[in-house]
Amino acid sequence: MDQLAITGGARLAGEIRVSGAKNAALPALAAALLADGPVTLANVPHLNDVTTMIALLGRMGVTVTVHDGLRIEVDPNSLEDCRAPYELVKTMRASILVLGPLLARHGRAEVSLPGGCAIGARPVDLHVEGLRALGARIEIEDGYIHAEAGRLHGCELLLDKVTVTGTENLMMAAALAEGETVIENAAREPEVCDLAAFLNSMGARISGAGSDRIVIRGVPRLQGTQYRVLPDRIEAGTFLVAAAMTGGRVRLREARAQDLGAILAKLREAGAAIDSGPDWVALDMGGRRPQAVDISTAPFPGFATDMQAQFMALDAIARGVGTISENVFENRFMHAPELQRMGADIRLEGHTAVVRGVERLRGAPVMATDLRASAGLVLAGLVAEGETVVDRIYHIDRGYECIEEKLRQLGAQIRRLARGSR
Repeated sequence: MDQLAITGGARLAGEIRVSGAKNAALPALAAALLADGPVTLANVPHLNDVTTMIALLGRMGVTVTVHDGLRIEVDPNSLEDCRAPYELVKTMRASILVLGPLLARHGRAEVSLPGGCAIGARPVDLHVEGLRALGARIEIEDGYIHAEAGRLHGCELLLDKVTVTGTENLMMAAALAEGETVIENAAREPEVCDLAAFLNSMGARISGAGSDRIVIRGVPRLQGTQYRVLPDRIEAGTFLVAAAMTGGRVRLREARAQDLGAILAKLREAGAAIDSGPDWVALDMGGRRPQAVDISTAPFPGFATDMQAQFMALDAIARGVGTISENVFENRFMHAPELQRMGADIRLEGHTAVVRGVERLRGAPVMATDLRASAGLVLAGLVAEGETVVDRIYHIDRGYECIEEKLRQLGAQIRRLARGSR
């Protein structure tokens, strides 16, 4: 099991490219099951979660060809089995996204209940109830969702809670349903918009993505297409926070400022100067120590829960006191005790963390507990005195493409270790 060893103190500076978005690539790979011809996806990041989704499609008989590091061709016509087994689904929650496409295109699906990061309850009830409303017959037995249907029928769906994967699953299923489907209280995330644009490029008729009301007019078939996945806003935000924490300066290529609104606002509040263009974002901290900021997570366009751990690391070394409220997941402060091991002054009060900035953190061995927590610990290591060793970094490899290489391009002292090799 690999580790990351970080020697803190370097001020980050330079330019790097932002990878394609994991949370857009995964639903697009699942949505390829809806097509009646080959689909080519560009700008797909090389990540463990993407590898898992490719393996899942391959297990079902789908032909997947990786042409290079960024381009993947999926031929869904070779599908042989509509079963998504536990041993693959358990490692990645996004595997649930094959449920809607399998049901809509093939009339049946058997999908294991999903796993993923242990950051709180993320039930699949909204997926199941929505598909039932579209006409599916679903039973949950022995840890599997068993679903059958003829052609699905459009209907009005009012989601009890904003859910990204739920919105995506139902939108994919409705794309081939008969008649019109309206999803109310839909997720508004850029990745949902990207999936809608991808489906439309295959011939779907979807409007309203980016609002809380999405309208899907079902079509009889979807064709193959070529599509480029949008840049990863969470990776972009992570590198911007890294530069801000170290007093540095960074320019990110292939980054979209319009997807980073709440993150950029908080970085400006922390004292950063930010500039942007159509496909780039730049941050300059001018050597200054950041000012503490208050964070309250919420669905898009609010502040992303996936950036909470990184901003906790920033507040840990900032001037003043920052209050961080986690309103999306109930178990997402597991990185706080690890930051405390490095000398952070953090007080937990239910779903709120009060962080009093200290002048410096101390390097220590720490353990990643989930994907974004691991990123927060790496950022803390960049500013800590001495060496920080982050264990269980398989979490970070699920969502960040070559994070140590990109940080080294910016001047960080970071290296990957095979556990026990030191």
